[in-house]
Amino acid sequence: MRPHARRGRRLALPALLSLLTCSLAFALVSEDIKKEVKQSKNLEKSGILKKNDIDLKEIVFVIQSQSNSFHARKAEQLKKSVLKQAADLTQEGPRVLLLHQLAQQEGAWTILPLLPHFSVTYSRNSSWIFFCEEETRIQIPELLETLRRYDPSKEWFLGKALHDEESTIIHHYAFSENPTVFKYPDFAAGWALSMPLVNKLTKRLKSESLKSDFTIDLKHEIALYIWDRGGGHPLTPVPELCTDGVDASCATAFRSFLPLCGNPVKKEEIFVAVKTCKKFHGDRIPIVKQTWAGQAALIEYYSDYADGSIPTVDLGVPNTDRGHCGKTFAILERFLNHSHDRVAWLVILDDDTLISISRLRHLLSCYDPREPVFLGERYGYGLGAGGYSYVTGGGGMVFSREAIRRLLASKCRCYSNDAPDDMVLGMCFSGLGIPVTHSPLFHQNHVDRLQGEILNRPLCPEGWCCTRCSMKMEGRNI
Repeated sequence: MRPHARRGRRLALPALLSLLTCSLAFALVSEDIKKEVKQSKNLEKSGILKKNDIDLKEIVFVIQSQSNSFHARKAEQLKKSVLKQAADLTQEGPRVLLLHQLAQQEGAWTILPLLPHFSVTYSRNSSWIFFCEEETRIQIPELLETLRRYDPSKEWFLGKALHDEESTIIHHYAFSENPTVFKYPDFAAGWALSMPLVNKLTKRLKSESLKSDFTIDLKHEIALYIWDRGGGHPLTPVPELCTDGVDASCATAFRSFLPLCGNPVKKEEIFVAVKTCKKFHGDRIPIVKQTWAGQAALIEYYSDYADGSIPTVDLGVPNTDRGHCGKTFAILERFLNHSHDRVAWLVILDDDTLISISRLRHLLSCYDPREPVFLGERYGYGLGAGGYSYVTGGGGMVFSREAIRRLLASKCRCYSNDAPDDMVLGMCFSGLGIPVTHSPLFHQNHVDRLQGEILNRPLCPEGWCCTRCSMKMEGRNI
C-alpha cells in the first residue's frame, strides 16, 4: 500500500468548507466513586492506611517530553512540581523521567520500545509507571488515593477513556461495526501501567518484534497493542484522571493546548507558502482567500501554472498526482534565497488546509527561530525497525529559517518529484539529528473524523492552528 494511502492523505473535499467548533464534554464521576474517594481521604486523615497503600517511591513518572528547548523547559517544570509535592508530603521523592532523555533512538516517543528498559530497571522496587504530558497537572495526594484502589500485583492499564463515535481512517477503520466499544487513553489526563503488565508486555516484545508500519495516533495504537486482539487488557477508565479538572476528586488536569509565551510573533516574520495546481485554482484558492489568507502578511501561491489573477508562481516543477517533493524543495530554496532574513518562519500548506494565523503567531512565540525547528503533527514510519518521524504535510509544516538552512546545506534531496514530501523531509531531518517537534494544534485529518477526542474534550481548547479542510465552509473567519 502506498504511504499516502495508509495515512489518509487525500480525503474527499466538499464543494464548500466550514469550521467546526469542538464542544467540551466532561468526564462523569459516579456517586459511588465520589464516596470512595471521600472515604479514602478520611482514612488518610485518621492515619489508617489501606491494604494497597503505596509510597511515591513506588511510582515512576514518565513525562512524554520533547527535546526542543521550549518543551524541555515545560517538562522540567512539571518534574519540579512533582518533586516539590513529594517533599511537602515528607515522602521520599519518586523517580521522574523525561522521555526525550531516556533514549536517543528515533522511536522513543512511541513508548513501547522503552518498556523493556522499564521492566529491567524498575520492576523490583516499583509498582506503577505513570505517563503524562508536559502540560498535565498532577495532584500527588489525589493520585496516590486513586492508585490505592488497584492492586499493584495485578495487571492494570488505567486512563481516561476516549472512544470513536464512527470508524475513522486514522484508526484504520478499526471496530467499524461498533467503534464505541474500544477505549483508548487520553494522554493529556495521564495514564498508568502496573509493573506486572509492563513485564508481560516486555516478554511479548522480546518474542515478537514491533511491526515496521505507520504510527499515526499513538494513544489508539498503544491501546490496540495492549488489548492484543482481545487476548490482552482493555483500558480501565479512571474518573479521577481528568483533563478539565472541574471536580475536587481529580488527580490530574490539563492546562492548555495553546501555550502563552508573551507577545505573538509579528505577521511579517511568517511567510506562508500555499501549494496548489492549475486544476484547483478555481475552487480551492477562492476559499483560502475568503477565510484565512487575509491574516497573512506574506503569502504566495505556488503552482504548475502562472495565473496572474491569483497570482500564482510557477516553480518550474510539473504537477504530480501524489507526493509533491520537488515542489516543496523548490519552495524551501526560494524562501532561503529570496526572502529577507527577518522572516524567521516558513509555513507550507496545501490548498485545502485551513489555518489560524493569529493562533499560529501565539504558538510560534514559544519557539526560538535560531534553533532548527521542524513543527507540526508528528507521524512515524517504521519506528519499530529504526525508521523515522515526520510532520504530516496535510496539517501544515512549519520551519525555522535555521532548519531550512541546515537542510539545504546537506545533500539530502527528493529521489523523485512525486516522492512524498513530508516523509522525505522526515528522513532528511532525522539524518541531520533534527527531531520533529510535535504540536497537537496541527491536524492531518479533519476534525469530525476525530470523534473520540471531540466526545471527551475539545480537540483544541481555545481553538486550533491547522486542520485538514474536508469540511464545509460558510465563509467564517478563523
